[in-house]
Amino acid sequence: MRELAWRPGTWGGLALRVGQVAFAAASIGVMASGLGFANYTAFCYLIASMGLQSLWSLGLACLDGYALKVKRDLNSALLVSLFVIGDWVTALLSFAASCSAGGVIVLFKRDVLFCRRYPQLPCGRFELAIALAFLSWALSATSAITMFCLLASF
Repeated sequence: MRELAWRPGTWGGLALRVGQVAFAAASIGVMASGLGFANYTAFCYLIASMGLQSLWSLGLACLDGYALKVKRDLNSALLVSLFVIGDWVTALLSFAASCSAGGVIVLFKRDVLFCRRYPQLPCGRFELAIALAFLSWALSATSAITMFCLLASF
């Protein structure tokens, strides 16, 4: 079980973390470029959650890169326990933020028709930011499940 594809200290783990950072940063950039996002709590929560996700994943990507450079194994029970806790917390926060922002954009587009009434509201950008946040969450959830399986193998 310790030979999982996306375990820490491997090229797969590094790629998973870089993907999380890239999608989270892209979500932040797209959401922040849309005027008026700060008026809605769910969109602010999405930016905060993606900020935490990108910081956590960037730190672990740096750790993975360092482990690859010095050929060090990161499969100790203590390290993996920390990774499990961090990954699960960030995955749950990312999922909650993505769902809440997705609910708001569905409300705006389909229920109260804000996007038609207020064409200056960049609903398309908001949708793209939410889609990128869900992609970041999917990679984060993959990492959380991998870390949990790795911890269970100790």
